[in-house]
Amino acid sequence: MPDTYASITDRISDIVLARGRARGTGFRAGWRAHWRWRTLFLLTSAATLILFGASAWLFYEGVGLWGVNIPVAWGFALANFVWWIGIGHAGTFISAVLLLLRQKWRTSINRFAEAMTLFAAGIAGLFPILHLGRPWFAYWLMPYPNRMDLWPQWRSPLVWDIFAISTYLLVSLMFWYVGLLPDLATLRDRAKRRARRIVYGLFALGWRGEARHWARYETAYLLLAGLATPLVVSVHTVVSLDFAIGNTPGYHSTIFPPYFVAGALYSGFAMVLTLAIPLRHVFRLQDLITIRHLSLAARVLLATGAIVAYGYASEVFMAFYGGDEFEIAMVRDRWFGAYAPVYWAVLLCNVLIPQVLWSRRVRTSPVWLLAVSLVINLGMWMERFMIVVQSTHRDFLPSSWGIFHPTIWDWTFLLASIGFFAWLFLLFLRFVPMISMSEVREMAYEEEGEAAADDGGISAGDASLAKVPATGLPSCLYGLIAEFRTPEALLDAARQARAGGGFTLEAYAPFPVPGLPEAVGYGENRSVPRATLVGGILGGVLGYVMQWYSATLDYPINVGGRPLHSWPLFIPIAFEMTILCAAVCAVLGMLWANGLPRLNHPLFDAPDFDLASRDRFFLCLRLPEKAVQGDRACQAARAVLEGQKALAIREVPL
Repeated sequence: MPDTYASITDRISDIVLARGRARGTGFRAGWRAHWRWRTLFLLTSAATLILFGASAWLFYEGVGLWGVNIPVAWGFALANFVWWIGIGHAGTFISAVLLLLRQKWRTSINRFAEAMTLFAAGIAGLFPILHLGRPWFAYWLMPYPNRMDLWPQWRSPLVWDIFAISTYLLVSLMFWYVGLLPDLATLRDRAKRRARRIVYGLFALGWRGEARHWARYETAYLLLAGLATPLVVSVHTVVSLDFAIGNTPGYHSTIFPPYFVAGALYSGFAMVLTLAIPLRHVFRLQDLITIRHLSLAARVLLATGAIVAYGYASEVFMAFYGGDEFEIAMVRDRWFGAYAPVYWAVLLCNVLIPQVLWSRRVRTSPVWLLAVSLVINLGMWMERFMIVVQSTHRDFLPSSWGIFHPTIWDWTFLLASIGFFAWLFLLFLRFVPMISMSEVREMAYEEEGEAAADDGGISAGDASLAKVPATGLPSCLYGLIAEFRTPEALLDAARQARAGGGFTLEAYAPFPVPGLPEAVGYGENRSVPRATLVGGILGGVLGYVMQWYSATLDYPINVGGRPLHSWPLFIPIAFEMTILCAAVCAVLGMLWANGLPRLNHPLFDAPDFDLASRDRFFLCLRLPEKAVQGDRACQAARAVLEGQKALAIREVPL
C-alpha cells in the first residue's frame, strides 16, 4: 500500500494522465506500458472492425452464415450470449455483495471488475439480437405505443431476458458511475490540459467532496449495492429459464437457476484474475493488487467451482434416478456421443484442473493463477456450448437427429467479440482510473489509525503564520477556508468551530471521514432512502399493471391454457422494474440532495482547493450573503479559524 494519500492519488491518476506511466515506475517502464497499450489497441481495433463487418454481412445474408440448423437452432450465438453474461456477474458481485459484507479486499479490484461487467453484458446483449434473423425488429420485444396494438408476450422467458439484462446493464452502469464521481473530480483537478479539465469536470458534475455530500453519497452507494445484489441472482436465473422452462432433455432441470448463477460467478472471477494479473504486472501495482487479493479471488473460484461440480453430478444422478429414458439417453450421448470430447474437456477444465487451487503455492503464484483462470474461461465456454448444442442435436425422433458444424463465421463472431471486449477495456484503462482512488485513500486512513497520524499542521496560536491575504478587494465573500494536512486536524477544527457557533460549516476531504458530517452539523437525512423506496414501489406497480392491462384487457391471448391473469409469470418483469426505478431514484435523489450538478462554485477558485481531491482537508466558514472583507462577520470567522492548527487561511470571493 502506498504510504500517503498523495502517492495513492498520483500513482493511479498518472496511469490515465501520464499516458500509462504511473509515478514511480520510471521512464522506461512507463514507455513500455504506453507502447504495449498502443500495440494492443491497434490489434483489438482490427478485431472490432471485423466484428462490425461480420455483423453487417450477417444482416445482409442472414443467419444461414452460421452452422445452425434443425434440430440445432441455437449454436454459437446463444452459447456466446450465456458465456458473456456469466463473465459480467463477477463485477457486480465484487462491488455490491462484498461491499455489503464489508470485505475490504474488493477495493483494489472493484473498479475494473465493474467495467468488465458493463462491457461483457453489453456484448452479451448483441448476440440475441444478431440471432433474431431480422435484428432491425428487435424493438418489438419492448413495450411501446404502436398502431398495431401489439404487446410483447409477458409469459415468455425470452422477454424476461430483455428486461433482466437491460436492468442489469443500467443498474451496473449507475453503480459504476456513482463510484467514479470522486475520482473524476480528482482527474479534473490534476489534469494539465484544458480540454481534459473540461471533459472530466462535466462528468464529475461539480463534485467537491463536502462532508454532507460524502454522507449522502455513501447512503446512495449502499442502496445501489443492496439493489444490485439480487440482480446477481435474478439475471442468470432468468437466463437459465430460457432452457429450464422447456421440456428438452438436458434443459428441463430445476437445478439450472442455482447452477447457472454459480457458473456465472465461476467464469466471472476467472476473468477478473485474467485481467488483474497482467494489469498488476504492466503497471507495477503489486502494492495495490496484492497477492492477498489474488488468493482470495482464487478461494472464490474454489467455492463456486465446487457448486458447478455438484451441478454436473446432480444432473447425471437425477437423470438415472428419475428413470426418464430421454434424459438417460442424453447423458449417455454426452459420455460417448459425437460431442463427448467437449463433455470430458469441460470436466477437465472446470473440475479437475482447478483443484490445484487447494495449494497455497498455486494461489499465491500469479503465473499459475493466470493459467488456471484461462483454463476455466475456456472450460466454461465449452460448458455453454455443450448445454446449447449437445442437448438439442438429438431430437425425440431418430429421424430428426443432426450434427452442428460451426462455420468460419461462428468462430469469427466469437473471436472478434473477445477482441471487441479487449478494445473497450483498453479504452477504459486510457481514460478512467482502473482502481478507486477515494476508496484506497479511505482504506489507507483506516489502516493508518489515529495513533499513527501526524497532522503536520501549525500549532494553535500561530495562525497568523498561516494567514494568506486575499488578493484584491472583493465586494462580497463566500466565506473563509482553512487548510489542514490530516483528517484528524480537520475533525478537531470542525468540532471546535461548531462549538463556537454562529457559522455554517462546510468540510471538504478526498474521502469520507468518519464523524465529519456530524461535526459540521449534518443530521440524518432520509431523502435518498425515501426517494429509493418511492421509486421502487412505483416501478413495481407500473411493471405489474402494464402486464396485467396488456395481457387481460388490451391484447388477451390464451397461451398453453394458462389464465389471462397469469400473475406468477408477471413477477420477473415487475421485479426488474422495481429494481430499475429504485436505482434511478436513488441516484437522482443523491444528486438532488447534494445540489449536483453544479459546475461552477466559488471554492473552485480558491488557491490550492484542487488538493481537496488529492491529499488535503479544508474547513470553510460560510459568511452571511452581504459579508465583505474586513467586516465584523469576517473578523469573527478569522478569529475562529486562527485558533486551529491550519496550514493556511484564505478568503473566498463570492
